[in-house]
Amino acid sequence: ETTEMTNREEAEIQISELDLLSSMFPYEEEFIVTDQVAVAELKHYVENESAEMPSSKVQFILSVKPEVSNASMVEFSMACALPFKYPSVLPEITVRSSLLSRSQQIHLNSDLKTYLMQNCSGEPCMLSAREWVKDHAAAYIDKELSSSAVTTSNAMQSEDIMFTRLWIYSHHIYNRQKRKSIIDWAKELSLSGFCMPGKPGVVCVEGLQSSCEEFWSRVRRLTWKRIVIRHREDVSLEGGGHAEIQKQRKFSTLEEKCFDAHGARGNHMDLGQLYRFLEEKGCADIFQMYFGVEGH
Repeated sequence: ETTEMTNREEAEIQISELDLLSSMFPYEEEFIVTDQVAVAELKHYVENESAEMPSSKVQFILSVKPEVSNASMVEFSMACALPFKYPSVLPEITVRSSLLSRSQQIHLNSDLKTYLMQNCSGEPCMLSAREWVKDHAAAYIDKELSSSAVTTSNAMQSEDIMFTRLWIYSHHIYNRQKRKSIIDWAKELSLSGFCMPGKPGVVCVEGLQSSCEEFWSRVRRLTWKRIVIRHREDVSLEGGGHAEIQKQRKFSTLEEKCFDAHGARGNHMDLGQLYRFLEEKGCADIFQMYFGVEGH
């Protein structure tokens, strides 16, 4: 008869499996424990009757280079976390690679999970999981190519006919280089709107959805104390042509707007002027989203 494994037995198995992995993969680029404290807690728990259950799961990353002739450049990383009840329950594994699309990654991870559920319940399975990734992962890079060629062209069309307006809020925008990038990128991506530097910083961009997404992914990579999208508007365009896009725009180009406040440092913007500017553009309701007060 099978008895339930005790927490200590499970912890012992986890430690011996970690030892095995580190002896098989001695180099950091192959196997690295990302949370040493969790491992120390786990060992302490196994060695001391009185010790408490660890407070965090052991987490580590395994790297896998598949043996595929044309995929010599491909590398997969397996980000792994061991739940306290592992191996009685399955490990949490996320396989990633820069060459996988989002849907390919989801597909790959769900197939790996199915494989583990069918083959590895109750047993230590990190090596089998790694083997499976080594044998199967590369195939997912080419999966769906046949079908996705069709869907991409449709997706492009449907994406092209979404018009988006993003309202971005930052704790402050003073840095000249950032201000220049914001204007240059908007121009490059055919976005209109405005940027209000100072404290707080407000940026609005509008244009094709894909261009807005690209703009946001670049801007957020810069270093900010805090930057968020406060509000976004998406409008589906009928024809998706140039004229349709122009019709949706509330701003003609992207310009920097300085609503000078006559403050000590001259960099706190006059929010009353901002409110009137937004009102003129038919965006007065946005003011409340930004500042939580009715404008005046």
